Amino acid sequence: MLGFNEPEFLSQLASTVALRPQIEELVDRLVDEGFDNLFLVGAGGTYAQMWPYEHLARRSSTLSVRSVIAAELIVSGDASLGERSVAIFTSVSGTTDDSLRAIEYCKAKGVYTIGFTGYPESPIAQNVDIALISEPKAWPFDQQMLLFIGRLLSRRGEFDGYEKLADELANIPQVLLEVAKQADSAASDFAEAHKDTDYHFLVGGGNLWGFTYLYSMCILEEMQWLRTTRVHSAEFFHGSLELLEENTSVIIFQGEDETRALTDRVESFAKRISKDVTVFDTRDYPLDGISPEFRGLLAPLVLDTVMGRVSKHLERVRDHSLDLRRYYRVMDY
Repeated sequence: MLGFNEPEFLSQLASTVALRPQIEELVDRLVDEGFDNLFLVGAGGTYAQMWPYEHLARRSSTLSVRSVIAAELIVSGDASLGERSVAIFTSVSGTTDDSLRAIEYCKAKGVYTIGFTGYPESPIAQNVDIALISEPKAWPFDQQMLLFIGRLLSRRGEFDGYEKLADELANIPQVLLEVAKQADSAASDFAEAHKDTDYHFLVGGGNLWGFTYLYSMCILEEMQWLRTTRVHSAEFFHGSLELLEENTSVIIFQGEDETRALTDRVESFAKRISKDVTVFDTRDYPLDGISPEFRGLLAPLVLDTVMGRVSKHLERVRDHSLDLRRYYRVMDY
């Protein structure tokens, strides 16, 4: 497959799920010691990638779990942040400046800080109270977050299926490899058809809203310099739908959780207006070895893999490197 290193893909994913014993030991200690709230802190893509786990906790638990933007937390604060708080940070490079400053801010408040990254000597790994290290450049962090939140809810008596889910996550490298292989042809077709498209309208809901935001902002805008609109499927009919026209490229991310009907409604409407509606649906992928009751939880992981193939083919047809930046980490700001 174009731009795809299979051994590296498998090894990186395996390194994330191999953190299960460390994650479980950490969660068990935190629960035994007791804490009042959990903050999921990120910047850009790592902030968006926290949303599915805030969503899971919000609909399953009475524990206060919230995702927050690192830079905003520093300037606005949070009245509930303190010595009985826990904060999780994720960073591929381990050098994200906003997250580093947020770690310092949290530690000054007595917060217990946790970091997921691939670099043990990185500033983030060195500054949190505990760092859990995967292989370098391993992405996404959904596996680690699902293990952490799943174990936490299980210990609180709010998730009965955790052990089964965690066992099945051991298969995720091979599962997602098959997803990538299946998705590649459709990804190439989408890229070829949209080589010259300069605007995309993206929709997702439930635990895929974070990925929708991420793919719109961090991939299409940051990495391909394309204009986008992103809207939650539950909010689609409250403003942004007025932007649709016959030739608008609409990208719909569809999962398998309880919000699926909201996204179905958007798809039905969008196809009445636009002749260019593309639906990326996790139901299209077998996910052998994953139980039906867990498919919805894995939607962000599945679509991250699918859209990873789309991104590589867009890079090819548009002759625009995914690593090219004009401003991000290029200019001072």
